[in-house]
Amino acid sequence: MKGDCSIGLIGLAVMGQNLVLNLLDHDNKVAVYNRTAQVTDDFVGEANHPNLVGSHSLEQFVQSLAKPRKIILMVKAGDPVDAVINDLKPLLEDGDILIDGGNSLFTDSQRRSDDLTPQGIHFVGCGISGGQDGARFGPSMMPGGDESAWPALKPILQGISAKTEAGEPCCEWMGNGGSGHFVKMVHNGIEYGDMQMIAEIYDLLRHSGRSNDAIASLFDTWNQGRLASYLVEITSDVLRIKDDDGSDWVDNIWDKAGQKGTGKWTAIQTLELGVPGSIVTEAVFARALSSRWDERQAVHEKYAKTTSVAGYQGLEDDAEAALYAAKLLAYAQGFTLLTEAAREYDWKLNMANIAQVWKAGCIIRAKALDPIQSVFQAEPDLDNLMLSDFFVDELKGCEAALRRLLVRAIEGGVPVPALSNALAYYDGVRSQRLPANLIQGQRNFFGAHEYERLPG
Repeated sequence: MKGDCSIGLIGLAVMGQNLVLNLLDHDNKVAVYNRTAQVTDDFVGEANHPNLVGSHSLEQFVQSLAKPRKIILMVKAGDPVDAVINDLKPLLEDGDILIDGGNSLFTDSQRRSDDLTPQGIHFVGCGISGGQDGARFGPSMMPGGDESAWPALKPILQGISAKTEAGEPCCEWMGNGGSGHFVKMVHNGIEYGDMQMIAEIYDLLRHSGRSNDAIASLFDTWNQGRLASYLVEITSDVLRIKDDDGSDWVDNIWDKAGQKGTGKWTAIQTLELGVPGSIVTEAVFARALSSRWDERQAVHEKYAKTTSVAGYQGLEDDAEAALYAAKLLAYAQGFTLLTEAAREYDWKLNMANIAQVWKAGCIIRAKALDPIQSVFQAEPDLDNLMLSDFFVDELKGCEAALRRLLVRAIEGGVPVPALSNALAYYDGVRSQRLPANLIQGQRNFFGAHEYERLPG
């Protein structure tokens, strides 16, 4: 039993258990440990697999692993990760590999990598996306950190990852330091924006008088075309679920959206790096506003209104085009943030690889990532996707629909913060001159701040 497990995993919550089952499906002998021994025993008993080895102590767990030891941590981000690492360090040897598969802040991964490398322990921060089903049957994986660990990890991680239609693994090396978790963070930021924009389109459609079933059918149709994506697909599923009394389940859900922090982290990074990230930022604000439910009810009493976009001819076509354009712009902002982060943190991020990794297994997987990958394969150093011929053609074809939709939404009193910010970004980034000259003039007038004159 000792020393023959190819990989180990600590933390047997749902994600951890499903990753283990996935590893077992791909002929890995797996050691597992959970702080609560009964959880380990129950899981090992239920799995009933000859290549699954449970341990009741970290010492026993480490001894069961073949060298160099490869250990995946699936514990709560933050202090719990540091606590497990501190407990493991005295038991590990030079060349052993620690992989943090949780949703850790990238700066924590950078710190851990800096701390463990001089001790001979290879640290990898690996973003994992796809939820529990992805973990079980093939997630999108974004490893980064000590690259010397990659040859040993590559066959295992790529083996269990999702695959594109062309058979490409949705797992590639991201870069050094905290790059893996940074890429996962940006993935989640794009996810925040995408979900908010889908919700805004749904809101417009329901205020037009369409039923949930009718809206679901519309999303089904869109999922067969250029909007094909996991989030569009599940939107139709959610809208069709019925409660026990036969009512629409979605109508009985309290309209208070939660968040775990990765969207906020992305928004903070756009501010720190000076990159326009208005879509994710507005999506975070929208969730914050939704959670202030009592306040909204009180303000509603003061400003009660009738909200409607009834009579909007062409709404369905405009909604499809507007959502598609806004989705592309969310990707543009996300990849621009990645480009700037690569410069700031000295990461050699491969944007084509990132697009590939996001094409299957993850939450933002979408048909649009195929041409995005092709764009970066042809132009690896492109600063903004809006400069590509593909984006130029697609956005010009959708611009009028997005403008019409926003005008009708504003006139009808339907809030569309993320879609509005998508258009504002589009108009701003393509403007040859912006009114920032006046802002600089004002700053210089009242505070003697420096300014630059136009060249020439």
